[in-house]
Amino acid sequence: MLKEIVISIQAYIKAHEFIREHKLWKWIIIPGICYAILFGFSMYFFGKSANSVINYLTIETGLQTWLNKLESSLLGFLFTVGGIILWLILMLLYFSLFKYIWLIVGAPVFSYLSEKTSAIIEGKESSFEMKQYLSDVARGIKMAARNTLWQTVYIFSIFFISLLPVIGWASPILAALIECYYYGFSMLDYSCERDKMNSAQSIEFIGQHKGLAIGNGMVFYLMHFALVIGWVLAPAYAVIAGTISMHQIKQK
Repeated sequence: MLKEIVISIQAYIKAHEFIREHKLWKWIIIPGICYAILFGFSMYFFGKSANSVINYLTIETGLQTWLNKLESSLLGFLFTVGGIILWLILMLLYFSLFKYIWLIVGAPVFSYLSEKTSAIIEGKESSFEMKQYLSDVARGIKMAARNTLWQTVYIFSIFFISLLPVIGWASPILAALIECYYYGFSMLDYSCERDKMNSAQSIEFIGQHKGLAIGNGMVFYLMHFALVIGWVLAPAYAVIAGTISMHQIKQK
């Protein structure tokens, strides 16, 4: 798995060189700007919503009053850390839902970009067939919806774990790994579709190569720390990097 994670990370570097060499910037910048604007507004409102949830749990339920009566600095510290972790979990949940909405909306662009990348790598003409294109888009939407369902189940389970003192501190790491896997899954599935794999075969194949999915999603999330620029570049870079890493695995 570690080797495949490294392959996925290196694929982002190759993706940057690939985009420059083949002048694909118009497929990067325009969708990326739309994504960055939506992401910025969403995270702002999601942050306020997460704060409201935490305030409700601590004040409306009487938890804050109970802590004040105990006057225990240790308990206060534990619940403060727990509150921060709960906030992170909620933000991951919100980001997950936003991400899948974007995957569904952006499916036509991502499908085309993955197809074009594959055609260039294999030295083929990038042919456009409306029937196949619509099939790819429908497949992308279907897999995004499926992944949304399963990931939401896992995230809610982790949400309850995060409420436990000390043990719950590891929940953000587990949630982040699940996030990375399912986002990378969506990026790799475009290549599986072109290889004529049905949904079940794609799920099995990517499950056998979890490192590729986790590595792809990991870099995608890390790019968001580069404010604005990273937001613009992350989605399309993830698609191209996923296609490149899948090509490397198929060659082996």
